[in-house]
Amino acid sequence: MHHHRDDRHRRPLWHELAERFADERHCLAAFLALENAEVLEESKPANLLNVPNHRRPCGRNLYQLWKRHGAALVEQSPLAVRELVDRGDSLLLFFYHPQTLSALLAKANVAGFLRQVGYPRPLAVDCALDELGSRFTARKCPHEVGVFLGYPLKDVAGFMGWVDLPMTIQGPWKIYGNPGQSLALADDFLICRRRMAQRLSGGGAAAIACLRADISVEPPRRAGRTDVQGDMDESLLASA
Repeated sequence: MHHHRDDRHRRPLWHELAERFADERHCLAAFLALENAEVLEESKPANLLNVPNHRRPCGRNLYQLWKRHGAALVEQSPLAVRELVDRGDSLLLFFYHPQTLSALLAKANVAGFLRQVGYPRPLAVDCALDELGSRFTARKCPHEVGVFLGYPLKDVAGFMGWVDLPMTIQGPWKIYGNPGQSLALADDFLICRRRMAQRLSGGGAAAIACLRADISVEPPRRAGRTDVQGDMDESLLASA
């Protein structure tokens, strides 16, 4: 008997779209739009993207395309970017939506969490990202990056061993405690990616429009989404 994965939960992959973009700028724009779909829709404040320096099956080297066209493409989009680590054989990029990330860092429980791991006060976006970037050069990946990526605080705290919660599911990230809220968030991110893949399926110059977020979101995001950072209060942090 063959078991087929529910197509509704399949994550669209870049290589399935790559050959539809003959122009190298369109190719890079499509890659960035797909990998940052949930950030462009403001469902997620930021994404980490590792770009290897080698030729893809489509024949393109996205590391080299980024060096040629990346800055100009991002300037035309709602996103901002930080180059965290350039190892030569790969490049680690941090893409973020400035307004969404600023709103996240303004939350009292998020600021309190990051203060406990040594982030400055007040927690302005640029200062917070300067500190985060310095920690990537000192060690492979600071665990608190999950806060910046919009993961629920209970999951970040659980991963860091700050709270006594069991790991319940290995999803797109490790989920601790009650998984309902985290799984709903992961599903929201997947919906954004699938929606972006559909927009990019025609190929060509549509990639530029997608990266600029020129295309309206259809269907609209669910009303009454849970505040994903609201499940962990200051008293829990204080006991960590």
